[in-house]
Amino acid sequence: MCSMRAKVEERGHWGSKVEFLLAMAGNIVGLGNVWRFPYFCYKNGGGAFLVPYLVFVVTCGVPLFLLETTVGQYTQEGGITCWTKLCPLAEGIGYGGQLILLYTSMTYIIILSWALLYFIFSFSPQLPWATCSNYWNTDDCVDFSIRNDTFKSTNQTNSTSAATEFWERRVLAISGGIEELGSIRWEILLCLIAMWIICYFCIWKGIKSTGKVVYFTATFPYLMLLILLIRGLSLPGALDGVVFYLLPDPSRLTDPQVWMAAGAQIFASYSIGVGSLTVLGSYNKYNNNCYKDCLWLCLLNSGTSVVAGFAVFSVLGFMAHEQGVPIAEVAESGPGLAFIAYPQAVAMMPLPQLWSICFFIMLILLGLDTQFVAMEVMMTSITDMFPQVMRRTGRRESVLLLFCLICLFLQLVMITEGGMYVFQMFDYYACNGACILFLCVFETLALGWIFGAEQLYIIIKDMTGVNANPFFKICWLYLTPLVSLGTFICSLVEYQPLTFNHWYVYPSWAYVLGWIMALSSILLVPGWALYKLGTGTGSLRQRFHHLCQPNLENSQNQKDEAELQSFIEEHVAQLQ
Repeated sequence: MCSMRAKVEERGHWGSKVEFLLAMAGNIVGLGNVWRFPYFCYKNGGGAFLVPYLVFVVTCGVPLFLLETTVGQYTQEGGITCWTKLCPLAEGIGYGGQLILLYTSMTYIIILSWALLYFIFSFSPQLPWATCSNYWNTDDCVDFSIRNDTFKSTNQTNSTSAATEFWERRVLAISGGIEELGSIRWEILLCLIAMWIICYFCIWKGIKSTGKVVYFTATFPYLMLLILLIRGLSLPGALDGVVFYLLPDPSRLTDPQVWMAAGAQIFASYSIGVGSLTVLGSYNKYNNNCYKDCLWLCLLNSGTSVVAGFAVFSVLGFMAHEQGVPIAEVAESGPGLAFIAYPQAVAMMPLPQLWSICFFIMLILLGLDTQFVAMEVMMTSITDMFPQVMRRTGRRESVLLLFCLICLFLQLVMITEGGMYVFQMFDYYACNGACILFLCVFETLALGWIFGAEQLYIIIKDMTGVNANPFFKICWLYLTPLVSLGTFICSLVEYQPLTFNHWYVYPSWAYVLGWIMALSSILLVPGWALYKLGTGTGSLRQRFHHLCQPNLENSQNQKDEAELQSFIEEHVAQLQ
């Protein structure tokens, strides 16, 4: 028995505080900061968009960021077992968060495989998306890299850019609809396998390997961003792009869509609601100052988004200047920015291969650490559920390999000729921000009201020695759940069925499948609560009371918790 126990490995902590900060930064700073925030900003009132953005930062982003990191550091548990300790009734929030994380990681790594393919093509003597002389181009293709007087006339026709045709006809070979899946795109498959292999070896030894990898993956993208920013601002037309990006339009503040866009950006970019922050915080030592860390990390995240907007819109301003068209006609978000608009702009610059390589290195590294941290979060959550089984030599590596292979197999449908339609379904429904909003509503209700906002406040004081701002208690009790619930309801009211490229309408069965994916994470919250209430012992009232009680008996911080309990009692006595 003793020999068996000896084989169970310790859970461990970060090697240093820097590892924690870099892992957190790598997790929260991702593709959305580059291709989503700048587009949202210009489309929703420019500089005026920062008003609703900051409102959501203050009422939801920072309070939830601090809440989840605190829970992880206090319980030293993963995204599911932390709920077992604090509020067993709400354990479904943990399961729902992990399911959304699974959906997200399956779509995210597809984007990385596209970026890797573009990175490889960037070493071509001539960028393949720069001209219309390739076998995949049509008669409607227009080469925007050659400036002439045909730009304005071609804008009025059904012409397409060389970059668009490369993306749709060469990379995706996109079919006519989700009903026509077609064959697997072998180049994307090879890139996808490569990305899974990279992610596997980034985290295969747990935080021992993750903590070292983030020194590069979390910092190098900032060097690339700085280079692209300086290059972008030096281009003709850059100032027009920056002005277009930030020019305030206060009239847009009365539009509910603007506020919903701000909320969607915060909940997506801050990685809240899915357990990532809880897991990363759980590898901290008990007395780490997570309060200060969280405030600085939130500032870093939002600051990166704003700076990335300058890098993106300076280049889009240059492209509009070269083509002689309004910036609104070239501005894109999401894959449209990363794989059409920006590559097209790069093709117009001197030394296009160099700037293309820099851009796609930045994209790959920005997404890579977000991807492998998500995988680490899921592995940690599983390991903490079955520590006696998973913390044995070689078990983690084997389960991680099995996880990667299963995900790769399930993703094959997304890299077919009709795979883009499936990808959009996953992104629109399974990874929908409304699902995260729903989880956040119940997260704040469970921790703020059942576990107790006052107790959370005292826990932060005990762990960090710092008195958190009382405003956070107001947020956890009232503002955050109310704002999250209001945004969730608005998103349901404003729901529009998914379309592709504004013209393709999905068949009815695809919408049903999409809603099933969306509800799969949401229904875990009430479903798990009903299951626990139905299978418990005693009267219904006794079961409910028992499931609302913290269960800290087997905590790894038993000594700290005993001291904390004494501290709480003294604090309450002083208040009385």
